[in-house]
Amino acid sequence: MHKYCLTLDLKDDPELIAEYEKYHTDIWPGVRKSIIDSGITNMEIYRFNTRLFMLIETDENFSFDKKAQMDEASSEVQEWESLMLKYQQPLKNAPKGGKWMLMSKIFEL
Repeated sequence: MHKYCLTLDLKDDPELIAEYEKYHTDIWPGVRKSIIDSGITNMEIYRFNTRLFMLIETDENFSFDKKAQMDEASSEVQEWESLMLKYQQPLKNAPKGGKWMLMSKIFEL
């Protein structure tokens, strides 16, 4: 099993944040399938104000490149991602087009 942490910001609008959270109470079936089929065994998203933190656990076959290819091939995932752009904003130093940014682990107990 591997763990990855990613971060992203939401737009600073309480109504948009509430909508975003509502969408995540019951994600679309094709989005759920894509997550599972890519080798992600667990995914959790946490929020503090506008900052999101995603923790994913994966099997040994997971890769971000493979996940990106699967997402590109799924019209439902593409529709979901387009919809989520209404709520998300890139981090200040994210590369152009970057959304969820991989975080570096700096400590483990």
